[in-house]
Formats: sequence, C-alpha cells, structure tokens
Amino acid sequence: MKEYLLLFWNESGDDQYQIDPEKMNDGMKAWQAWIGNIALQGKLVSTKPVHWDGIQIGHETRKDSPVIADKIMVTGYLICKTDQVDEVVEWAKTCPILRSPTGFTEIREIAPFEM
Repeated sequence: MKEYLLLFWNESGDDQYQIDPEKMNDGMKAWQAWIGNIALQGKLVSTKPVHWDGIQIGHETRKDSPVIADKIMVTGYLICKTDQVDEVVEWAKTCPILRSPTGFTEIREIAPFEM
C-alpha cells in the first residue's frame, strides 16, 4: 500500500487560528467521525492538529512564524495508507475542513525512501 499525507489548510488570524471555540467543539464530533471512518478501515497511520506557532529556517534566515499564504495556513495533517489515490480523494471530499469557506485539503503521496 502507498501512504498519503493530507494537509489541512484553513484561514489564519493575527497570531491565532480563526475559529470560534463553540464551532471548534461542534466540529470535533465531525472530525472524530471522519477520522474514525478511515481508522475502522485499517487505513489510518497518524493524524494530529498542529499548533499555530512555527519557525521557518532558510539558508541564512530564521523567521519566527508559520508559513501563511494568502491568509491560509496548515492547521493539521493525516497520514493514511491505501492502494488507490482515488479513495483518498473521496475521503478529502467529505473532510470537515470543507465546512470552512477557506478550508481545503492538500493530498501528497509519501515517496518511499530507502538507504
């Protein structure tokens, strides 16, 4: 089976995520059900939200902030395994991140690396 990384992108605020605590609580049930579906199929490898804070390290630079592109940033990830990328696409179409007008999921195949 191949592994895929799903990156969850959503709107950022000033030094915080843009989400109301009540909406976050309601959303947790949807996230638990969505992730649970993948887990019940034995295809979940790992998933976590990520903190807002981040550090960018360049060749000779350091920036104490996460990467934010057009006010959108990565808010979490999920790694899953399957033989068909189309299955991952179908999961992404029902991802709770899509409830936000700016939310989307980026799907990337994890390349095997052997030494």
